[in-house]
Amino acid sequence: MTTLILFSTRDGQTRDIAASIINELSAQGVTSEMLDLHNAEHIDWARYDSVAIGASIRYGHFHPSLMRFVTQHAAALNTLPGAFFSVNLVARKADKRTPETNSYTRKFLEAAPWKPQLAAVFAGALRYPRYKWYDRMMIRLIMKMTGGETDTSKEVVYTDWEQVKDFARNIARLANNSSVI
Repeated sequence: MTTLILFSTRDGQTRDIAASIINELSAQGVTSEMLDLHNAEHIDWARYDSVAIGASIRYGHFHPSLMRFVTQHAAALNTLPGAFFSVNLVARKADKRTPETNSYTRKFLEAAPWKPQLAAVFAGALRYPRYKWYDRMMIRLIMKMTGGETDTSKEVVYTDWEQVKDFARNIARLANNSSVI
C-alpha cells in the first residue's frame, strides 16, 4: 500500500506540511511518496492505493496548474481514496480553518471534477523577508486589512502541526481501508 502526496507550493509551507504528513503516515505504517504537482506529468496511478493533494493560496487563488491537474487526472483520482488540503493565511483564524468555512477550499471542491473523501484547511506561514518587494507590500496590505502581522522583518508560522498530524492519521485510515472504499 502506497499513498501519493502531491503538493503545489509558492513559498515552501505546503511542501513542509506535505513532508509532515509523510512523516506521520510513516509512523502509522503507511508507505508514501511525495511529488511536486508541477513536476508530475506522468504518474503511474496503478502504483498507488490512495492520494492526497495539497495546494497553497496566493492572492485568493490556487495556482492554475492545480485545476488543470485534477481535471486532466480526474478519472484516475476518483478511483482512489483521496484527500485534499489547502494552505492559506486566512486559515490563521479558527473560523476559516475548515473546508466549509474557508471560501477558497469550498469553491475549489465544488468546481473540481475530483471528489476526495477527506479535506482540510491549514494556516500557512508569513515569510516577509523572503518575499520580493511587490509581494511583501501586497501581503502586508492584505494583512493590515485583515488584522494580521504587518512587521515585514518577521516570519510567522501559523500552521497548527497537531491539526496536520490528525489529518495525516485520517489519511492513514483512508489508505488502510482503501479496499473497502
